[in-house]
Amino acid sequence: MVSAIRFRAAVAAVVTCALVLVTGSTPAWADVGDRAAREELRRYLSTHPGGTPINDNEISYGDGAFVVTLRAPVGTYGVADCPQGWYCFYDRPSYGYPRGRLSDCGRQSLSTWDWQFRVESAHYNLASGSVSFYYHGTWLFDVGAANRVRSDASPYRNWANYVDRRC
Repeated sequence: MVSAIRFRAAVAAVVTCALVLVTGSTPAWADVGDRAAREELRRYLSTHPGGTPINDNEISYGDGAFVVTLRAPVGTYGVADCPQGWYCFYDRPSYGYPRGRLSDCGRQSLSTWDWQFRVESAHYNLASGSVSFYYHGTWLFDVGAANRVRSDASPYRNWANYVDRRC
């Protein structure tokens, strides 16, 4: 049984290579994932205009001040994965994507980036400082160098509409 499976896999690999060599391009089914990613990017931009695609998974707003990542990298589901030098907030508890990230100091309205009322978890990945999440003038929670993660913003899921980073 195992030999038959290996044989079929080998035949499939040979056929794919032959198609690439003969046609000079990959088979149409080979970029199905790429098409799906591009479609997801297009849909996000249609409902959140003004961004510039960085790649098929990231969109930059405000000349790079705010970056949205649509899908988690493979193998990082449920893991705080904010890049160094940023603080991130996630659309789902336990760091579920999409993810928004900022790094600027001071108070910012999340509505600028159409991210108000969407924060369900957060990760702070800067060497110092902290960021507070607010609902209008009411403090909700902090993440910072001393307490980097909040896997669930409960009981304040989807409340935050401002952030204030102290550098």
